[in-house]
Amino acid sequence: MTTCTARPVPAGVLKELRTADDAGRPMNPFTDEEGGAPLRCCLRRSAPGELIALVSYAPLRRWAAGTGADPGAYDEQGPVFVHAEECPGPSGTALPFTDAHRVLRRYSADGRILGGRLVDTGFPSALAEAFADPEVAVVHVRAVEYGCFLYEVRRD
Repeated sequence: MTTCTARPVPAGVLKELRTADDAGRPMNPFTDEEGGAPLRCCLRRSAPGELIALVSYAPLRRWAAGTGADPGAYDEQGPVFVHAEECPGPSGTALPFTDAHRVLRRYSADGRILGGRLVDTGFPSALAEAFADPEVAVVHVRAVEYGCFLYEVRRD
């Protein structure tokens, strides 16, 4: 079975997003009074009282810049929650945010979409199935209710 790792928004990218997000807007931090926002920098839910921000992020564009791929029309940006200040990153290796329906969107090494799958149970086996296809280079995990990007998964 293929092993894979959930990848948060990298620390260097997070630093860039604090200056201007992928839509060119400045960060607008706020105190999360209720908690529960899915933080893409540390792959956990926010706690009440944490200082966070909602920024525009282009995950496929960022991945493609590092691999030389050209996502073409599949390049998109959308809202993600991040810590507004320094973040230590994830504290564990478990795949986060698997407690609800998710969509796994598969991409090839050249940045083209290869398909998607709605997952309600059996998250690990759905990821294994996605990576059983040798053409799959990266998988995006997305929320069903809003379609938002949660994190990317790559083979180890």
